[in-house]
Amino acid sequence: MSHTEHKAHAPASVACYVLTVSDSRTPDTDTGGAVIRTLLEQAGHEVSGHTIVKDEPAQVTDRVREQLADPRTQIIITTGGTGITSRDGTFEAIDALLEKRLDGFGELFRMLSFEDIGAAAMMSRATAGTASGKAIFVLPGSPNAVKLAMTRLILPELGHVVQQLRR
Repeated sequence: MSHTEHKAHAPASVACYVLTVSDSRTPDTDTGGAVIRTLLEQAGHEVSGHTIVKDEPAQVTDRVREQLADPRTQIIITTGGTGITSRDGTFEAIDALLEKRLDGFGELFRMLSFEDIGAAAMMSRATAGTASGKAIFVLPGSPNAVKLAMTRLILPELGHVVQQLRR
């Protein structure tokens, strides 16, 4: 079956949980999370929930595990904590949970990001993978980076990803 045929059998609406990882964002300043939620809803997907946690690996891991156990959530999308500062721990927290890695996501994201911001794109540790039959996408905190990842990579394949995970 071709990818086109797979997409034809993909769900049109997917339930996604949005997790913002930040030491400084509040519900009023969570621009990355807001962009994700808006783009999901505009594309006909459901936001099953969203929250903000500190960039503490244990908090990130606990919240992601909760969503992996929640039957309503099909996809988890995080924003923030993917850089290289001493406080950026999202990559490690989620990477430890992944059963399969979607290396192409991070590679493609950095390639597309390079077109916008140049060599600084190499410092992003955006990643994706699967755990417990769900996909997890780990995005930077920048609203521009979030929009790039959502519009160019995630939204075009969201239903297809869920369709493949159900097989």
